[in-house]
Amino acid sequence: MNETQHISSIFDEELNRLRTHVLQMGGLVETQLTAAIDAYSNGDVGHVKHIVDNDRKINELEVTIDDECAHIIAMRQPTASDLRLVLGISRMVPDLERAGDEAKKIAKGVRRIYDNGHMPSQYAVGVRHLAGEALVMVRQSLDSFARLDGELAKSVIRADDNVDAEFKSVMRQLITHMMEDPRTITVAIDILSIARAIERIGDHAKNIAEHVIFIVEGRDIRHNKEAIK
Repeated sequence: MNETQHISSIFDEELNRLRTHVLQMGGLVETQLTAAIDAYSNGDVGHVKHIVDNDRKINELEVTIDDECAHIIAMRQPTASDLRLVLGISRMVPDLERAGDEAKKIAKGVRRIYDNGHMPSQYAVGVRHLAGEALVMVRQSLDSFARLDGELAKSVIRADDNVDAEFKSVMRQLITHMMEDPRTITVAIDILSIARAIERIGDHAKNIAEHVIFIVEGRDIRHNKEAIK
């Protein structure tokens, strides 16, 4: 193997490691969201501390990936599709980290609700369904990245409208409860905060899908919904 081939082989290994770390980070975010919603549904708040602790692992991976992106750009000077991959990942990672923060926020809200002796399902039956929609978006956005599948990424972007509509439905339920019985205001506000965090996770999944399209097609479609039709 000559020197050029050797350098190319090392570069491929670095890109593969970078992709692996992104998917590992995304898997942690997916696990965090699933655990937080399970706690919401069954009242098992014992896992909340574990969810909070795992957020540190997500943050550590963000730093690792940032360092890897900087190293590749500085040392390998990638061009064309490789450059788009590194730039797309550098844009994607903050959305993954913020989605992890939202999952941690959900977990803390769940603990607060149950500690105060409430059963959240009494107030907003649609929260778990909303979470299911957002979880599918997260999973599919990561799949679209793993497979570099632009069409799947576009379907994730379109699905965000459904999540927004579900969130508005939950919000209307909670407002009705607060108007009918002011004693529910405190718990309703906590549940609304959880629903808002779920809706934001959907937004982050949509953003990730937009970055995938940039990687695959070289198009920046942020703020341009017509571009996915």
